[in-house]
Order: sequence, then structure tokens, then C-alpha cells
Amino acid sequence: MMLKPENISTVILAGGRGRRMQNQDKGLIEWQGKTLIEHILSYISTQCDEIIINANRNLQRYNELGLILVSDEIDDYQGPLVGILSAMKICQHNYLLCLPCDSPHPPEQLTTRLINCLQSTNALCAIAHDGQRLQPLFSLMSCSIKDQLETFLNQGHRKVHDFFLSLDPVICDFSDQRARFRNFNTPDDLV
Repeated sequence: MMLKPENISTVILAGGRGRRMQNQDKGLIEWQGKTLIEHILSYISTQCDEIIINANRNLQRYNELGLILVSDEIDDYQGPLVGILSAMKICQHNYLLCLPCDSPHPPEQLTTRLINCLQSTNALCAIAHDGQRLQPLFSLMSCSIKDQLETFLNQGHRKVHDFFLSLDPVICDFSDQRARFRNFNTPDDLV
């Protein structure tokens, strides 16, 4: 089957604790007149069929966006992999695009380029690389990895890089758009 954007679900990961951001909910932080999650939504809404927001607090505010909302299955902020698994369990498509909520200007043509990378191989996952390092939270994956991910988490593992590298992913070059991976981790980053 030819993979198309309309056959992909997207999860925006907004479920973190925001420790370095003074425990603020990063998706709801205002920047340039909109919340970070609104920046992401204006970017991704035309590129996929279904959008899921993974959030663990301020659920009423996220609910007002009118999208599918899912909280982590495992309590106490266990990291983005738990959010990805929670989204996989409810998404309607066989492929899931993953985006973090704290990078308000994702790479242009992210979905299309990840699809092209994935379809050129037999890999189950395509991960963006910014020319300096892997960006595994900008990825497209088959939901057939759900059981592997659940096993990984049940064994107590939480490292995103370790899990994605265990899948032998195809690496998609985005070195031409390195600045698009800039994310907000601290209040100073917003300036």
C-alpha cells in the first residue's frame, strides 16, 4: 500500500512535567501570540487525517481544541514513549507521526519526507536527523511496533533513543532545516 498523509494519525506530545520550564505545561505556554500547541496545530492540521494530543494535566484546556485527547497509561510522567504508546492504542490508522509540543516550527514537509524515507525501505520507523543528531520525537512509525514498545516500557526502560534504535529505523536527513528542530526547554529559550 502506498502510504499517504490521509492514512496517518499524528500524536503531539504535551504530557511532560516541564521541569526545566518551571513545571509549566509546555504546550500551553504563550509564544508570539499563540500557545506552543496552537503553533504545531496550524502546521500539522493539513498534513494528516487524525490528530491526537497526549496530555496529563490541564485536560480541559486541551479539550477545548476539539481534538482527540489521551493521557499516559502509566502515571507519574514516565516520558514520551508512554505518550506514544497511549496514542497508538487509540489511533485509527496503522501509522503514527510523532511531534513534540515544544518545537513550534517543525520542518517543512516533515510528513512527506518521512513517508518517502519509510517507503524506500522495509523499516518500521523513520526518524528525522538534523545533521548533528537524531530527533526521534520527529518520527513516523508503524503501529505494529506497539507490542515491542509495551514490552520495552514494562521492563522499566524509558530512553527514547534506545527504543527507536532497537527498531533499526531509517534515518531521514533534515540537515537543510536544522533550525526547525529548535525547542523550548527553559524560560530563556522563549526570548
